Order: sequence, then structure tokens, then C-alpha cells
Amino acid sequence: MRQYLKHYIFFVIVFSAMLNSYAQFKDTSKWKALFAVGFNYPTTDGFVDGTYAQSINFPTVNLGVQHMFKRSYGVKLDYGFNRFKNDGGSPEFKINYSRINAQFVFDPNEYIGFLPMRLRTIFHAGPGFSFVKPLGNLGDNKQSYLNLLGGLEIHYAINEKVSVYVDTAYIYGLTSLDDYNPVLSGLGAFNGSVFNVTVGLAVSLSGCQYCD
Repeated sequence: MRQYLKHYIFFVIVFSAMLNSYAQFKDTSKWKALFAVGFNYPTTDGFVDGTYAQSINFPTVNLGVQHMFKRSYGVKLDYGFNRFKNDGGSPEFKINYSRINAQFVFDPNEYIGFLPMRLRTIFHAGPGFSFVKPLGNLGDNKQSYLNLLGGLEIHYAINEKVSVYVDTAYIYGLTSLDDYNPVLSGLGAFNGSVFNVTVGLAVSLSGCQYCD
């Protein structure tokens, strides 16, 4: 009888711990800081004819602050920096591409229901502004223009305050290239779209708490 009682107590303790863990990971922090690094691919049609960048470029760095109004939605302000350079068959250039975006954030996990408790998916999208600065003696071809960004994050919770995540995002440039004559005088100019893949950390700034 005593042995069964021990098993029962052990089961209750384990079950209670699982429920507590589940409750913690269901909570959504109102404020989060996000930091991620990765690589980028700039679309070929964003450069003047005869020039193009490498398919994979390093680094990409994203920094952001996120505020959730409810468990399922909120807003995010983030800054991104990208560096890309010419591919082997293109004239030589290096470009710093940075952006700032205000985004709407949507967490559908409350409606999905079948994902593991530590796993979350986050959709984010919103307008922003891009700044393109060619390096070296190509600085006259710098540009700035509006953009639209859309992306998907997949988070895995390490604990109730920290999660690691993968983010894939597409930044669409709302502009067009100037006319350069000859074309190569526009070397380093870029008005196209950028595809990013980053891996990072999301850290709670406000404790683990419900937002409603």
C-alpha cells in the first residue's frame, strides 16, 4: 500500500509540474527584445544591367522590440542591417543595406492547438524605409525608399523568459532605379527586394505574464 502511495504522490508531482510548465509557456510576454543574425539574398532585378550580387551574403543583423496587446497580436519595431557584394561575373561592388520597419505581429497558436507547448509560430508584416549605401567610390549612387516586409518566425522556448527562433522575411522595395547612361555608372545602386534568413534570441523584458 505504501508503495502505491509513493507512486501516486510521484505521479501528482510530475503532473502538476507539467501543468505549471504548460501554463508558463502559454503566457505571452508583453515586451520582448529580439536579436538575430543570418544571411541575405538580394534580387537580381534590383541592380543595373550586367551587375548582380552573390546568392548568399553575410551578415544580416536584426534588432527589434515587440509589444503584445493580447496573446495573439501586437506590434514590433525593428532595425535590420545587410551587407552584400558582387558575384564573380559582375563588376566589383559592396553595399550596405539597412532598413527600419513598424510591423503588426500575429501569433496563431491559440487557434492551431496541435503544436508542442514550447513551439510557437509568429507572422509579422508592415511598412518601412530602406537605406542603400554603396561602399568605396560608389557613394553617389546611394538610395532611400519605402518598403514592405512580411515574414514568419518559429520560436522554441528554452524557458519562460527566453526563446530561440528562426525568422524568414521578404523585404519588397517600393521604388525603381534611376536611368544611368552608361548603365555601369549606376554600379552599386540597388532598389530591389531582399530575402533574409536569421537565427536569434527573444528575451522577455516584462516577465512572463498574460496580456489580457
